[in-house]
Amino acid sequence: MRASAAIVICIIFLIPILWMLLTAFKPQQDVIKVPPKVLFTPSLQGFVNLFFQRLALPQGQMAAYQSRTDLNWWDQVALSQGQITIGPSQYAGRLLNSVIIATGSTLAAVVLGTLAAYAFSRFRVRGQADLLFFILSTRMLPAVVVTIPIFLMYRRLGLSDTHLGLIILYTVFNLSLSVWLIKGFMDEIPREYEEAALVDGYSRWQAFVKIVLPQAITGIAATTVFCLIFAWNEYAFALMLTSDRARTAPPSIPSQLGTGGVEWSAIAFGSLLFLIPVVIVVFALRNYLLRGITFGAIRQ
Repeated sequence: MRASAAIVICIIFLIPILWMLLTAFKPQQDVIKVPPKVLFTPSLQGFVNLFFQRLALPQGQMAAYQSRTDLNWWDQVALSQGQITIGPSQYAGRLLNSVIIATGSTLAAVVLGTLAAYAFSRFRVRGQADLLFFILSTRMLPAVVVTIPIFLMYRRLGLSDTHLGLIILYTVFNLSLSVWLIKGFMDEIPREYEEAALVDGYSRWQAFVKIVLPQAITGIAATTVFCLIFAWNEYAFALMLTSDRARTAPPSIPSQLGTGGVEWSAIAFGSLLFLIPVVIVVFALRNYLLRGITFGAIRQ
């Protein structure tokens, strides 16, 4: 019974992804059909519309262009829509920006969060409860509320529309989550392990690296996944604080406009490609993630 319920729930959750996959490979004319068309001839129009800039040709010039023998397959796909490709689009660069910013901010948040969590877990810090509450309070307001002050500050500091600016910003917002999650895992690690290592001649840093970190790796992996998902999917700051150089994929995907309006197949294809890196990371860390979520749930 439980297995059947789990299968049904999984199917329900996968329906939007399946529909996005179907939309990505639909020709533009089939995407807007009412009622929706389920059976169709697959096309790569979404891929071409996403990765290439195009130009509509007059009928008089179309015949001459079609007779050329040096056309690539993406040119043929564009021609089927009455267009020609005139160069690459900005999507690939903006997807690369997402990779750089999400990776950098996630690594910074996890490293800093791990060190801070160890300090809060193992040492008596004056005003520890107040400090932990202050760290957590940075997540209490919606991000969009502080967008205008941050925009003005970034413009004065020269961090607007830069990779470093978004990395710092995402790190700050992820740091509270990182500290609180990893501290919870480190509190479950017996102090006696470190004390035995210190008695054997280890320094505090050696005990941290060789004893605590291997024990806390499950919690660190789980925290890494959550921080990566936030930085990867963040939309408001990326939209307001960037314009060209550091613009990430989330604000650029919905702006796919063609000569006939919104290109839903290109949007679906871009969303599908944007989903793949996070799925790969989560799949690679799935064992750590599962153990991290259940760590400390069963007590003797």
